[in-house]
Amino acid sequence: MLDFFTIFSKGGIVLWCFQGVRASFTGPVNALIRSVILQERGGNNCYNHDSLTLKYKLDNQFELVFVVGYQKILTLTYVDKLIDDVHKVFRDKYRNQIQQNGTLGLLNGSFDFLDDFSILLRAAEDSSKIRPPSVMKTFEQSQKSQKTVKSMIEKPGDKVKENNKKNKASKKETVASEVVASNNKQSPTPKQSVLPATDTKEEISSQEIIQRKREEFYRKQAKGANKANKSPKPEASKEKGKQPRVWVPGPSNTKDLDYSKTANGNIEVVVPDEDPAALKVRAGDMIGNLPDIKCDSSSEEEEEEEQTPVNSKAVPSAAKSSAKKSSFGGMFGMLKGLVGAKSLSMEDMEPVLEKMKDHLIAKNVAADISLQLCESVAKKLEGKVMGTFSTVTSSVKQALQESLVQILQPKRRVDILRDVMEAQRMRRPYVITFCGVNGVGKSTNLAKISFWLIENGFSVLIAACDTFRAGAVEQLRTHTRRLNSLHPPEEHKGRAMVQLYEKGYGKDAAGIAMEAISYARNQVFDVVLVDTAGRMQDNAPLMTALAKLIAVNVPDLVLFVGEALVGNEAVDQLVKFNKALADHSMAEKPRLIDGIVLTKFDTIDDKVGAAISMTYITGQPIVFVGTGQTYCDLRSLNAKAVVAALMKA
Repeated sequence: MLDFFTIFSKGGIVLWCFQGVRASFTGPVNALIRSVILQERGGNNCYNHDSLTLKYKLDNQFELVFVVGYQKILTLTYVDKLIDDVHKVFRDKYRNQIQQNGTLGLLNGSFDFLDDFSILLRAAEDSSKIRPPSVMKTFEQSQKSQKTVKSMIEKPGDKVKENNKKNKASKKETVASEVVASNNKQSPTPKQSVLPATDTKEEISSQEIIQRKREEFYRKQAKGANKANKSPKPEASKEKGKQPRVWVPGPSNTKDLDYSKTANGNIEVVVPDEDPAALKVRAGDMIGNLPDIKCDSSSEEEEEEEQTPVNSKAVPSAAKSSAKKSSFGGMFGMLKGLVGAKSLSMEDMEPVLEKMKDHLIAKNVAADISLQLCESVAKKLEGKVMGTFSTVTSSVKQALQESLVQILQPKRRVDILRDVMEAQRMRRPYVITFCGVNGVGKSTNLAKISFWLIENGFSVLIAACDTFRAGAVEQLRTHTRRLNSLHPPEEHKGRAMVQLYEKGYGKDAAGIAMEAISYARNQVFDVVLVDTAGRMQDNAPLMTALAKLIAVNVPDLVLFVGEALVGNEAVDQLVKFNKALADHSMAEKPRLIDGIVLTKFDTIDDKVGAAISMTYITGQPIVFVGTGQTYCDLRSLNAKAVVAALMKA
């Protein structure tokens, strides 16, 4: 039984609806629009909301959406057929009216679709009814009953006769193939044996076959001996590889180990990460909101380079003719690829989407995400009427770019500085919890965020809740000392801007975080940064401890720290992290990941696909991007720059 079936335009106007129950369907449909249609996640036409399952179909030509909803516990096999039939009948019946007056014309005129829908619903339900199983045949109706006992008795001579027939047939086939091969070639090679015409109809005995194979074997042996007698070619002298260093006993010569000089003889001066002067020069960009990340990915510059004119004097005549041919071929290819004001079909888009999918996978996007993105673009463009001078490739590429930008743009506002000031007015600390797998750089990026908060005038308390990894507390202690050296207490009325709250190793992380938050409230700290232990997504005990820490302390922001180097692994990490937090949470409504910190972004060039994979899986924004090893190497994500780098060939 269906709960509802509704037809509305992409502008939000409900044209027609059917309600099987009295409950309102406004909430589920609005959730579908916000979470799927507006977020460009239309690869799967099924969406679950609370206890309902919603299936939808897009009509891109008339800008219509068909949605059906039913209870999740029901297994209705006819829903897909029903929504296709309703879509087809509705289009055929009201095509002219929509083309002339638009979707509003249906509301102004006489409009009744209930009878047609009832007929289609009844037909779909009848087609899905369980059919009775087919009646088995009796023994008298089977073919085995037609056989007699005499025909099923095997005699010893029957197998011998069958084998003889098979051998004769195979011999005739080999003779015929050899004769055909000899007729096709004018000069037969020594390996081939030409039979006389009289032997074509006769059978070859086994002795003749053995004799021919023996002669062929002798011939091969003779050839091998001739090759061995030839003088071998002198081998090319191999280049010498890396020679091992010889260590002379006695005082070491430091000049031999000095590799700081470049090929030009100039000495490279490396500024250490902790140099206060160098950091203070760059720290001006850290005040206020972080600057956007820059990706060297301008595809427009490449197009301009391709369109630059060629100097006719410097180009020979042959090159001129080839340039003319190539320009003509390019113009002809462009005109050939024009759509010509017709509606796009899946056959038109399939080769282009296949190339786009391979391109996304090469740029480090997870394979499943690439497939879902291409399917979403196909559903978005299928049936849409294109312009006269639009190509399929350009249309698909533009739609994919719009989808990627929409995915990377946050669904909700993430302004940490404003949230910290709001928490100050409420006289409580703003709490951020960092989680992630081992070795992704949680502690390092926590120190970068601490530096950014200090530059904006906020005091920070770091809670050392990584009580599992050896050296984790010492690492945070070192960062605290260096951050305080950049902002001495004398500059802030004798109070250190960064302090570390630690209780050693082997303690309960949730208890340490609770004590740190209470200490920050008493000592009037603005922000509490909770550092947790790195854990794999499959480690159930550690995931339970993390879920307990989040449920007990209720942080304002839960950030997942992930690497920009990973591809398919990012999907697995985030899915299992969210699932583990939901399964092991003690709260009624489990707390999941609120945002992402993308680290090691400076090591991937234009392979920025991990950003797409992470945001597509969680639906949460990328709050920070780590671009280096110093405290100033922290940026915010620029969606358009990342998409431009992703689409760059």
